[in-house]
Amino acid sequence: MALAAVCLVISLLAVPAAHAVDHFVGGSQGWNQGVNYATWASSEKFLVGDNLIFNYGSSHGVDEVSQSDYNSCTAGNALNTYTGGQNTVPLKKSGPMYFLCPSFGHCGGGMKLSITVAAASTPTATPPTSPESPSTPKDSPSGAIGGSGYIDKLVLGVCIVFAGLMGFMS
Repeated sequence: MALAAVCLVISLLAVPAAHAVDHFVGGSQGWNQGVNYATWASSEKFLVGDNLIFNYGSSHGVDEVSQSDYNSCTAGNALNTYTGGQNTVPLKKSGPMYFLCPSFGHCGGGMKLSITVAAASTPTATPPTSPESPSTPKDSPSGAIGGSGYIDKLVLGVCIVFAGLMGFMS
């Protein structure tokens, strides 16, 4: 029975866990003037459960605001206000979110961020397409095995068979 428990633990470890992603606002430049946040945000995928990480100097702050306050750079009606130089904002629900720097003139100078948070979901299968010419699979740059999860399924299958055999033997 202990061997069956070990197999169960191994199979659970073989299945990759979904985890939150920390999005460092502005990348290496952080929350600062002179950064194009629209360009930065367009390269990110924001999901429920992820976090926005704001890193900034003492002359800045972060206000979460409504869309109309975002469009007009109005900082007086913040939904949430963050100070202190580093803040983590959990993305708890899907939909648009708007942020700006409340320091005078900073928002008008482009120090504002608009994102759309998508609901976290499991990947869905996409229908196969027929390429015009045969192609060879590309190696994963990280060395990870492709999306089929072959190794995960193999380990899980072996553990299930082994656990079943152990059940018959006891």
